[in-house]
Amino acid sequence: MRVVVLGAGIIGVTTAYFLARLGAEVEVLDRQREPGMETSFANAGELSYGMTSPWAAPGIPLKAVKWMFMKYRPLLLHPLFSPSMWSWCAKMVGNCNAESYAINKSRMVRVSNYSRDALTDLMKDVDIDFELRELGTLQLFRKQKQLDASKADQDILAKYDSPFEVLDRDGCIKAEPGLAHVADKFVGGLRLLADRTGDCRMFTQALAKKAEALGVKFHYDVTINGFAMKSGRIEGVETTDGRVTGDKYVCAMGPYAPILLKTIGIRLPIYPIKGYSITLPVTDPDAAPQSTIMDETYKVAVTRLGDRIRVAGQAEIIGYNKDLGRHATDAVRHVVGDLFPNGGDVSQAQDWTGLRPMTPDGTPVLGPTRYDNLFLNTGHGTLGWTMSCGSGRLIADLVMGRGPEIDMDGLTCARYGQ
Repeated sequence: MRVVVLGAGIIGVTTAYFLARLGAEVEVLDRQREPGMETSFANAGELSYGMTSPWAAPGIPLKAVKWMFMKYRPLLLHPLFSPSMWSWCAKMVGNCNAESYAINKSRMVRVSNYSRDALTDLMKDVDIDFELRELGTLQLFRKQKQLDASKADQDILAKYDSPFEVLDRDGCIKAEPGLAHVADKFVGGLRLLADRTGDCRMFTQALAKKAEALGVKFHYDVTINGFAMKSGRIEGVETTDGRVTGDKYVCAMGPYAPILLKTIGIRLPIYPIKGYSITLPVTDPDAAPQSTIMDETYKVAVTRLGDRIRVAGQAEIIGYNKDLGRHATDAVRHVVGDLFPNGGDVSQAQDWTGLRPMTPDGTPVLGPTRYDNLFLNTGHGTLGWTMSCGSGRLIADLVMGRGPEIDMDGLTCARYGQ
């Protein structure tokens, strides 16, 4: 069977790899010069199984209003004249209730836990260096009310058998010794023990080479213009290099998926949420983070990747804008300087911005469509790296006619009437 995968980010590459493992003849198309050059390029580096949660949660609308008045605010909303943006925002607010949160959380955790196990299995099969650490994530609370409010998260973690521990100030410093320099700035934390860290781009590029060794053909610098249709099926993909044909097709184009899919009548509420990161060299290993610290106040993650520190955060709702303004990374720079002032050299930081493919309910869009030879693997939001291996293996099974290993209920585009 010949399968064409659209997109060579972490989602497209994992899909291609697992398809090749099942014996498919695979071609991957991407407009960039190599894999992992867009959303996968410089994300937070978290494999955050324990922090798998939808953004749409009870109380978020009120918090969003308060965030607007912070100097280093987690959310920036630009009042664009964009029906799709406001429709997405309305749908997200509609999910900010306890009942929807519980449903969406259960769907996301199902994919996340499956992905955790899929990555474990993959690492047994192939040797890939992506600066993996398995030291968990420390959710850091600057205020006692944040620590108290985490009780709800603890109950959910316990429900889904995700190991954690509640730490006081000394416990946080024991887990992350670099925080000893700023002990007066936090009161405690919630440590998520199953979480991992690793460089998503390194993994994507290394796995692409493993996929090539299995026969996968990657076509770079190729722009996808649309689908060719015949008798209600996908007949091919029109590109700047001509038409590419296959027996089945997988759309793994992240935030750009809804633009392409709209041309064939599939309308998905996936919106590009802009995020920022900086990457800086470690100057003092003892004063730098050892794993990931999630600053609950600013919603910024600080992650150790080998001899570098990756700091990522913010959610800017501004459409398909990828400009890096003069003060774009001020918030992430503030957090790393505030928590690890001697750990890295911020003056040498490299700025980056990327678009996250967010659904209003947080759950990715996986599986079949109304076209029997088109499958979707998109809409992972901030959790593409976390959910990649599970999503890739799941879609490969479906494409090859194998039964899925997890329940597909609520994961497909059917939940949006598509």
